[in-house]
Amino acid sequence: MENLRGAIASHSRIRVTAKVKTFVLDTNVLIHDPQSIYKFQDNNLAIPVEVLEELDAIKTEQSTERGRNARRVHRILQELLPDSRSMLEGVELPNGGTLSVIINPYLVEPNRRSPAMDRLKAVLPDLSKKDNRIIASALYVQEQYPPPTVLVTKDVNVQLKARAVGLESEDYLNDKVPEEAEEASYREISLSIYELQRFCSEGKFELDSKAAKPLYLNEYVLLRSDEGKTMPARYYGDGMVQRLKIPEYVKAPGGIPIRARNLEQQFLMDALLDDSIHMLTCFGKAGTGKTLLTTACALHQTLEESSRYDGVSISRPVISLGKDIGFLPGTLDEKMKPWLQPYYDALEVLIPSKPPKEPQFASKKVSKKKHWKRDEAMVTAPVHGANGSHGHSAAPLVKPYERLLKSGLVEIEALCFIRGRSIARRFFILDEAQQLTPHEVKTVITRISEGSKIILIGDPAQIDNPYVDSRSNGLVYCHNRMKGQSVAAHVTLTKGERSRLAELAADLL
Repeated sequence: MENLRGAIASHSRIRVTAKVKTFVLDTNVLIHDPQSIYKFQDNNLAIPVEVLEELDAIKTEQSTERGRNARRVHRILQELLPDSRSMLEGVELPNGGTLSVIINPYLVEPNRRSPAMDRLKAVLPDLSKKDNRIIASALYVQEQYPPPTVLVTKDVNVQLKARAVGLESEDYLNDKVPEEAEEASYREISLSIYELQRFCSEGKFELDSKAAKPLYLNEYVLLRSDEGKTMPARYYGDGMVQRLKIPEYVKAPGGIPIRARNLEQQFLMDALLDDSIHMLTCFGKAGTGKTLLTTACALHQTLEESSRYDGVSISRPVISLGKDIGFLPGTLDEKMKPWLQPYYDALEVLIPSKPPKEPQFASKKVSKKKHWKRDEAMVTAPVHGANGSHGHSAAPLVKPYERLLKSGLVEIEALCFIRGRSIARRFFILDEAQQLTPHEVKTVITRISEGSKIILIGDPAQIDNPYVDSRSNGLVYCHNRMKGQSVAAHVTLTKGERSRLAELAADLL
């Protein structure tokens, strides 16, 4: 076996066996998960020196998760590779694998040639690009050592280029949820008509072991008899299902009543109103009622006298669709307002500025002239100042939900400042959670203190973050890992309720 001259000392610790692979890590894998170094079992890990250079450029991003992760990777590598000998020879990792830093001698000495390098230069001639140099280092490792060499990268284009030059490449799979066939949003359990009647009268029913086996704790199900009668229920463990505990409607003081319009929304309302559930994940396409129903239940619980919550906190990742328009001016609330506009819309619906008209007056119309005179009077009406003087500018109208914001009962959270906080006695809503990485979701959830509740909502099919996909985003990952825990629940919404047009667009476009 030829040694890696100029890259790895003659006493290399890289293991060569039939069952061992050598994984070459791209920069984006380390940025995505700094602990990925410990997650390749007893295989060899190789980090091209170009990756260290890219990490050095990223570490200066002070206010971003990427910058923090780059600095974490540097600290981990400094601890594992304390001197030049360990860096060149490699070190053994706690999980049984090895770690080495690779310097490709073919890039240091351009006159040196090999079949692999010739093939690379013919396909990817521009070796000034970091991606091409990382592929070159992976090819060098593949050429020198018998075990299969795999380039691990989250950049799809780099994967394709690596395969084009004969190098195996794959995505980082450790935090991806298992790929499963598409299932219904809830399970149906068959009961006899007598068993269903017993469930309706007693509010609970014990399933046989066969029916209860595939269910996980706090899973929502639909009980159905052969005659077509149905009843929603929730699985509480030990084979026991119980009836949902939901009111006819929820509403904020001075607001309008909000009712669940379909079975899945009943499931969501039950989970939102249950104090024993401290974390809820909700999947749903556009128009299924995620935002409106979540906000309604949050205000319903927070504003009642015996509430366990001191207020509602709302946040979402700042990732735009399409071209960015640049920095936003103003205070933190003003900067976050465009991103949280769906919640302002929901608050406007829940607590309208004007009470709805009585049915007998709903058909009456007011002429444009009367509207104009009324508006003119509001603008020109004198107002009393603090010193008793009269002014000619009307005080701006304050919408009812704006009072909630000013009083602190509804609070806007910026995720970039959440690290280190302890959020107690808050109903925390994290919207668009599918845009976050698993590590970012973990950071948010670990901020939740006793007495608080966190709701993660989003659509795994609508992802704008280039570093996550439908199987590796924080929302799906969180649901997969927390499924079956006594404090967690999950609901999937599939039926659109916004409008027929929105439903057709979500399904067909």
